[in-house]
Amino acid sequence: MKFAVGTQDFRSIATHGGRTRRFLVFEADAGSDPVEVKRIELAEDEVLHLAGDGRPHPIDEVRVVITGASGQGFINHMKRRGIEPVTTLETDPVQAIRDWFAGTVKAAPLPEHPHEHHDQGPDEAPHECHKAPA
Repeated sequence: MKFAVGTQDFRSIATHGGRTRRFLVFEADAGSDPVEVKRIELAEDEVLHLAGDGRPHPIDEVRVVITGASGQGFINHMKRRGIEPVTTLETDPVQAIRDWFAGTVKAAPLPEHPHEHHDQGPDEAPHECHKAPA
């Protein structure tokens, strides 16, 4: 099974999954150590924060994506792609995958703001967060 782990430096887990441009891709199965099989570096317009439009995406080859804190919009985007989104406080990518198999992921809390603004459709009226101050 393939996992993508968001990282800023290809060493530790990034804190904002939707804006992360670098991912380590691992093959892993229960009871075996995860093996890095490739690295993905996304263009600015490919970040997962913007990946809700259904177009093919480099992340589509994985079953699970693990990041640090992520908003509900990111989580919704991943679920629509059939990818399980996982947020964690863990910083070590291999340990985070081990935790997933063990069912002991140290989940990162959702941000205080309950949604991400890019989820608004082009024909929808802005809600309070989008309106300019009077």
